[in-house]
Amino acid sequence: MATWDDVVAIGERLPGVSAGSWWGTPGLLVGKKGFCRVRTKPDALVIKVADLDDKEALLRGDPETYFTTPHYEGSPHVLVRLERIEDDDLAELIEDAWRLTAGSRLISEHDES
Repeated sequence: MATWDDVVAIGERLPGVSAGSWWGTPGLLVGKKGFCRVRTKPDALVIKVADLDDKEALLRGDPETYFTTPHYEGSPHVLVRLERIEDDDLAELIEDAWRLTAGSRLISEHDES
């Protein structure tokens, strides 16, 4: 079962990432921009995805792991039940969200390493 500590450990392997606060809850940021955070009620990870099609594919593909609420309708963010997601899938989601947020210099730095 993944935890917030696992999310932080995965995120901090990426250039420019720091753990901080985003919308009043613990989050991962690249520079000053957040790309995932803890959500409570219910507990979940809020994470940025490429677009609404990507979000819909996740929701339809595994509704036990991925969900949304009316607050996130029309937004390219999906909610993830950490207790249900596989480690590799979590790492992929985090890196994808980071790539959507990080600048080209950081992405190049990561790709070259």
